[in-house]
Amino acid sequence: MARARIRRERDTPLGATSLVHETYLRLLKVGRVNTNDRAHFFAYAARVMRSIIVDLVRHRQAERHGGDAKQITLDSHLIGSLHAPEEQIIRVSEALDDLAKVDERLVRIVEMRYFAGLTEQEIAEALGVTDRTVRRAWEKAKLLLAAALQ
Repeated sequence: MARARIRRERDTPLGATSLVHETYLRLLKVGRVNTNDRAHFFAYAARVMRSIIVDLVRHRQAERHGGDAKQITLDSHLIGSLHAPEEQIIRVSEALDDLAKVDERLVRIVEMRYFAGLTEQEIAEALGVTDRTVRRAWEKAKLLLAAALQ
């Protein structure tokens, strides 16, 4: 899952191995994870991966903007050099938080697809629906997210 996530984006904050290790450490911190089967475990891992990626991007952005350092305003043309993929990860996560208020299942599908790189069939197994239902929901989620991100 981590390798699929990393493969899709060149400018990712973590490598596949680091993402797997961070996911494992968070799973250990939780203790016993009650999942019914492999598919449910992958769905849970997708949520954990989303959390890790978003937390790391927010931390990197805070560091880029000085972290705890005293802020000094300078005129600079460097503001345009912010990495768009990191900004996009934060915006997608915020849009997902808003979407969760409307349809939690769409959020699960986006997490498993966008953050964990699962296939439609794997998502369908995890959610107990058909892959056709996942395809329709994925299309709906993409439209809603596109509208939210504009």
